[in-house]
Amino acid sequence: MRAGSTCACEDGWGGINCNVCQTDKACDALMPDKTGGVCYQNGEVVKENYQMCDVTNRKIVDVLDPRKPQVTFTCNAEEATCDFQFWVDQQESFYCSLHNCTSSATHDIKQNSTEYECKNIACKCIPDRMLCGENGSVDITDFLDESIRGPASYNCIEKDNGINECRFEEPAMNELIKTMFGDASIFINCRSGECMYETEVPGFERPVKKINTPLIAGVIAGCSIFVVLVILLVWYLSRRQFRYGPINLDDSDDESSKLMTDHKPASLYWENVSYHMNGKQILTGVQGVAQPGEIMAILGASGAGKTSFLDILARKNKRGTVAGDFYVNGEKVNDTVYKNVVGFVDQEDTMLSTLTVHETIMTSALLRLPRDMGRAAKEQRVHEVEKQLGILAIKDSLIGSEEGKGRGISGGEKRRVGIACELVTSPSILFLDEPTSGLDAFNAFNVIECLVTLAKTYKRTVIFTIHQPRSNIVALFDRLLLLAKGKVVYSGEFSQCQDYFDHIGYSCPPGFNIADYLVDLTMHVEVPHTPTEEELPGLNGSGSASVGPSSTRAVKSIASISGGSIEEGLVGSPGDSLRPKGKRRDSVKTKQDRELYTRKKSGHETPGSQPDDTPLDTNVTNSQQWVRLQRQHGQVPQQILDDPDNLLPSASSDLDALVSAYSQSEIAKGVHDDTNTAKRNAEAANGSANGSAVGDGNHYTGAMGRGYARVGYPRQFLILSQRTWRNLYRNPMLMLTHYAIAILLAVLSGFLFYGLTDDIPGFQNRLGLFFFVLALFGFSTLSSLTVFASERLLFVRERANGYYSPITYFAAKVIFDIVPLRIIPPIIMGSIIYPMTGLVPDAEHFFKFILVLILFNLAAAGICLFIGIVCKDSGVANLIGSLVMLFSLLFAGLLLNHNAIPKSALWLQTLSIFHYGFEALIVNEVTFLTLTDHKYGLDITVPGASILSSFGFDTQALWPDVVSLAVFAASFIVLAYIAMHVLLVEKR
Repeated sequence: MRAGSTCACEDGWGGINCNVCQTDKACDALMPDKTGGVCYQNGEVVKENYQMCDVTNRKIVDVLDPRKPQVTFTCNAEEATCDFQFWVDQQESFYCSLHNCTSSATHDIKQNSTEYECKNIACKCIPDRMLCGENGSVDITDFLDESIRGPASYNCIEKDNGINECRFEEPAMNELIKTMFGDASIFINCRSGECMYETEVPGFERPVKKINTPLIAGVIAGCSIFVVLVILLVWYLSRRQFRYGPINLDDSDDESSKLMTDHKPASLYWENVSYHMNGKQILTGVQGVAQPGEIMAILGASGAGKTSFLDILARKNKRGTVAGDFYVNGEKVNDTVYKNVVGFVDQEDTMLSTLTVHETIMTSALLRLPRDMGRAAKEQRVHEVEKQLGILAIKDSLIGSEEGKGRGISGGEKRRVGIACELVTSPSILFLDEPTSGLDAFNAFNVIECLVTLAKTYKRTVIFTIHQPRSNIVALFDRLLLLAKGKVVYSGEFSQCQDYFDHIGYSCPPGFNIADYLVDLTMHVEVPHTPTEEELPGLNGSGSASVGPSSTRAVKSIASISGGSIEEGLVGSPGDSLRPKGKRRDSVKTKQDRELYTRKKSGHETPGSQPDDTPLDTNVTNSQQWVRLQRQHGQVPQQILDDPDNLLPSASSDLDALVSAYSQSEIAKGVHDDTNTAKRNAEAANGSANGSAVGDGNHYTGAMGRGYARVGYPRQFLILSQRTWRNLYRNPMLMLTHYAIAILLAVLSGFLFYGLTDDIPGFQNRLGLFFFVLALFGFSTLSSLTVFASERLLFVRERANGYYSPITYFAAKVIFDIVPLRIIPPIIMGSIIYPMTGLVPDAEHFFKFILVLILFNLAAAGICLFIGIVCKDSGVANLIGSLVMLFSLLFAGLLLNHNAIPKSALWLQTLSIFHYGFEALIVNEVTFLTLTDHKYGLDITVPGASILSSFGFDTQALWPDVVSLAVFAASFIVLAYIAMHVLLVEKR
C-alpha cells in the first residue's frame, strides 16, 4: 500500500502498485486451497501479467534526474489488452491502452524471449504531471492524443537475476524519442510477476508414466517357466522315487540280527483289571499272563471289551478310569520306559497314500530304530520284514486311497504294511488289534505265522485281538483270553481250553472250530435266564421231556443237526416232542442253539469239583425242586448246592456261572500263582522297591532290558521333511493351483489396473487393487485348515507309538506349507502386478511391497493353521476361518474409515491383519506421491499424505504395521503348535 509518496508492499510483493509477485509463497494466498501457488517471472502472460520496469535511456534519465523514470506494463491474456504506464518518481505521467494484442515466447538454449504485438494503441497524459504540463517540463499531451495510433510492440530478452531487457516501440513515439533523446525507442529493464497454480505454468507437463512392457513380458514369462519347471521336477521326482531296485547289503553287518537277539524277554502279568467310563463298567476283574515266546489271542464277541483291554495293556490313554495291577517280569514299570519297548498295530490303517510301501516302512525304521544303527542295517531289517509278511513284491507300489488318483494296494496289503511298521522295530511286546481283518484266509494265516515266528525265534511277547479265526490260525495260539461283557470266561494256556470247557459242561461239538464255538457261547450265555415250569419236565405233571438251560441231554454231532437230519433229530416224532405240547414250535436255529449252548452234565472231574456220579434223573429232580421252593420260600434248598460242577443255579445268568467257574478253577489259580512267583523273584532281585511305580531308571531298565537311543531332533526333522516333501510333490495339485492362480489373477489384475494414474481415480484404483490382493491371499490361506486335518489321525497314532517328537513333525509340516504355498505365490503375483499397474518404480518400494504381501500371507496362514488344529470338524473350521477373515476385512480401512469407528470398538482394529497389511501397502505407495484433482477449473495437486490422512491412515505406520504382521504370524504359529501338542493326544 502507498505510505505517503511511496508504496510499502507486503513481503513477497513489489512494484509501484504492489502487484508484482516476488515469491511462490506470496501467491499461495490467492490459490483456492491456499497452496500450490507459483510466481511466474518469465514475462510471458498466462492470465494477467504484471511487470515493473526501470527506464534505461541515458538522456531521459539525465533530463529527469534526480527523479527516477519507471514503467509498469500489464497484460490480460483473455481480453487481449495491455496497459503501459510511465512514472516519474512513482507518479504516473501518462499511460497507453493497447488492444488486439498477441504474445509469444521463444525458449532456446541461448536465451528466452517474449514478444507482444498490439494493433491499436491510445495514450493519454495525466494533467500537470511531468511531461504533461507540469511547470518547467515538456508537455506532450497533444502529441499523445493526435500522433500515437500504433501498432505497438513490447519485446524482452531474459538476462541474469530475473532481469528482462525490454524495449517499447511505436512508430510515432520512436520518432519522438529519437528526435528529443537520440535513442531508437524506450529501453527498460523489467521484473515480471504473475501468480498462478503450479499446473498453469507454461511448459508444465506432468511426467508421463511409462510402463515397461518388455519387463512385464519377461516377468510373466519367467513366472510361467518357473511353474513349468516345478511341474517337470514333480514329474521327474515322482518317476524316480518309485524305482528302488535291489537293496545291497553288507554281509559283515550284523546290526540287524543284533537288534533281534540283544534284548531281555518280557513277561506281562495283570490282575484285577477293571475299566469304567461314563458310569458304565466295561471291564471287571480281568487277569492273565503273557509269556515271551508265546502268542496270546484275545477272543470275544463284539462289545466284549477286547479292544479296550488291549489298549489298557498297551498303556494307551483312555477316556475312562483304569484300575488293576500290571507287571513286567514281576515289576511295575512306568509308562515312558514301557512304551519304548512295545509296539501297537491299530485295526484301522493310517498311512500316507502318496508314499510307497517301502518308504512307509522305512520311515518307521529310520525314526524308531537305534540311532547308532547304520542305514544299511535298517534297510536290511525292512527287507526282512517285507519278505516275512509277503509284501516284498509290492514294495514300490503306492499305498493309495479311494479318493486319490490311484487306488493303490489292497486293504489286506495295507494291513500287512501297518504290521510291518511295528515289526520292523522288533518290540519286546507287540500288541495288535484285529491283525487279520481285511485279509483273506491265506494271508491271514501268513500274518499270524509271522507273529509266531517272531515270538518263538526271538522270544517276543505277542498279544492280539482276533475275530472269527480259522482253525489253522487257532492251532497257532499259545494262550487264550476269552471275554464276555468285560468279564473273564477263560484266561490261560490254549492247550487246556477245550478240556476245561468239556469239564464245565460246554463241549465243543465235533467238527466245530472251537474259537467260533466259544465266541458264540459267550453271546448266548449273556442273556439272563431263570428256568420256568414249562421248561423243566414234570413241573406241570407232564411227562414230556424238555430241553432247558440245565438239561443234560447229550449234544448231537454236526452230522445229526445238519442236512436232512434236522427235522428228525431236532423236531423229533409226535410222541417225543422237544417242547411242551400245545406251544408254538421253535425255529431250527433256536433248537440248534439250545442243543449247542445249553450246559450239560460233565462226564469228568472238573477243576475244583468232585467226581460226577449223580444220575440224570437226580439232576432233573434237583432242578424241579429248586424252582418250586424258590417260588415258595425265596431260598435255594441245600440239595441244589450239590451241583457236580459247583455252578450255582442262583446265578443271574449262565455268563455269571461261566465267570464263577473260571474264577474257582485250577487254571485261574495257576495264573495267580505265576504272577505272585514273578513278583517274588523280582523283589528278590531288585529289593523292596518292586511293585512301586517310583524308582530310578536302572530299576526300570532291569525290568525291560537295556533301551537304546533313538534319532535326535535334527535327524527326525530331516526324515519327516523328506516324507512331507514326497507327499507334496506326489500330490502337487494344491501347490500348482496356488501358482497357476497367482499368475492368472496377477495378469488379470494387471490388465484391469494397468498404468495407474496419479490422480484421485488412480488413488481409488490403488485402494481397490490392494484390497483385492489381500482378500485373495487371505481367503486362499483357508487351505491351511487342511494342513493337519488330513493327517490328524496319522499324527495322533504315530505320536502315541513314539515315532517322533511333536515339534519336529510340526516344523516339517509348517515349513513345507509356508515356503511353497505362502511365500512363493506372493512373490509371483507381486512381481507381475507391480510393473503392470505402474506402482512406484523403484526397488525399495517394490521389496517393501513384496515383504508386506509375504508377512500378511504368513499371518493369515498361521490363523487358519491354528483354527484347523483346534476344530476337528472341517465344516466348522471352514466356517470359523471364513468369519475371522471377514471380520478382519471389515477393519482393513476401506469399508470402514478409521476415524468413523466408535472409540469403544477401536481396539477391534488392532486384531485385524487386513488393517496392518492394507495400511502398509497404501502408505508405501502413496505417501510421497503428488496426486491431481480438477477443481475450481484448475488441475489441483494434492499431496498423497494429505489424502491418506483423510482416509484415516497413518503415514508413519509402515514399519509398525510390518512388525505387527510378523508378530501375528509368529504368535499364531506358536499357538498352533501349542494346540497341536495339547489337543492332538490319543484318547481311546
